[in-house]
Amino acid sequence: MEPVDPYDFFRFRDNLTEDERQVQDTVARFVDDRVLPTIAEYFERDEFPRELIQEIAELGLLGCNLEGYGCGGLNHVCYGLTCMELERGDSGIRSFVSVQGSLCMWPIHTYGTEDQKQRWLPGMAKGELIGCFGLTEPDGGSDPGTMKTFAKKDGDDWVINGAKMWITNGCLADVAIVWAETDDGVRGFLVEKGMSGYSTREIKRKFSLRASVTSELFFENVRVPDANRLPEAKGLAGPLGCLTQARFGICWGVIGPAIACFREALEYSKVRVLFGSPLSHKQAIQLRLAEMSRQITMAQLLALQLGRMKDDKVMHHTQVSMAKWNNCRMAIDLCREARDLLGASGITVEFSPIRHMLNLESVITYEGTETIHQLAVARELTGAAAF
Repeated sequence: MEPVDPYDFFRFRDNLTEDERQVQDTVARFVDDRVLPTIAEYFERDEFPRELIQEIAELGLLGCNLEGYGCGGLNHVCYGLTCMELERGDSGIRSFVSVQGSLCMWPIHTYGTEDQKQRWLPGMAKGELIGCFGLTEPDGGSDPGTMKTFAKKDGDDWVINGAKMWITNGCLADVAIVWAETDDGVRGFLVEKGMSGYSTREIKRKFSLRASVTSELFFENVRVPDANRLPEAKGLAGPLGCLTQARFGICWGVIGPAIACFREALEYSKVRVLFGSPLSHKQAIQLRLAEMSRQITMAQLLALQLGRMKDDKVMHHTQVSMAKWNNCRMAIDLCREARDLLGASGITVEFSPIRHMLNLESVITYEGTETIHQLAVARELTGAAAF
């Protein structure tokens, strides 16, 4: 009988098609060759590795699960595997791809006109045009219903005033998908870089997602033509639909840093000698490593089932909430455990746990906090909203 793979304890990859395994292997090689050698330095410098954008695009990873317009047309499991491998490198890399594809390209693809799709999607798939997603506001957070950004109709245009905060890719973006209250409910608009009254400012001095561009967006009487309105996006269902797509990628993505940290902890335990024998020979350490393996395995199988349901078009948004809740909690706790097992070495960027655990403080919070997803699941169970 073959020995068990410590990083695929339940033969997760046996459940993948040949195409899915090939996608995972391709992205894994890119992460190993191009991301891991330098990402710690970018994290230290608080800088996003912009030179990787074109390489990511050439691999077909931007909007890879969308059909047409130069997009890859891959299934959702392939997209999930892509997120998992990219986040094994760094959450900032996966966040860039997630925002570009799920939060910007997807709403244009789903809610936009044919002219909007033709104008934006091919360039975004090639990495020539970058997008960002403007929903969160300084006083909004988990309650987008308190949105203060307002778009007022003025002839054939809309005039937008307000601000957005914690926006990934904001200062990089050629176009912002901006959600604003109107006299007829929430609507989505394509606000283009260079429009009068539209400005961005990068948020610095953050200790999480340092290898990612996080920004504020400001709108002062920004005049946007009606041709830049997403006609099929009506009410909060519009942005919430986008968030479901992005959360799906997170459910997969966070497994990547968990595996990376588990790998380092396991290998370190075999060579670190304490009280006359390797750490891996100590009962307490073995129990912790076994628990890490169990948690990763459960997250892998949960993500795979979620992906199959999404590909079969039977996935419910609260199933995404449960998976994000479970997998983010698994990942952040596991990375903290790995940091502890590495001792003082674990607080340096020579190893990955401190970087991953700091990043995951953002990932467990953005696109729905853990508490929000717990309450979303509970609402589905009880029929009562307790937000």
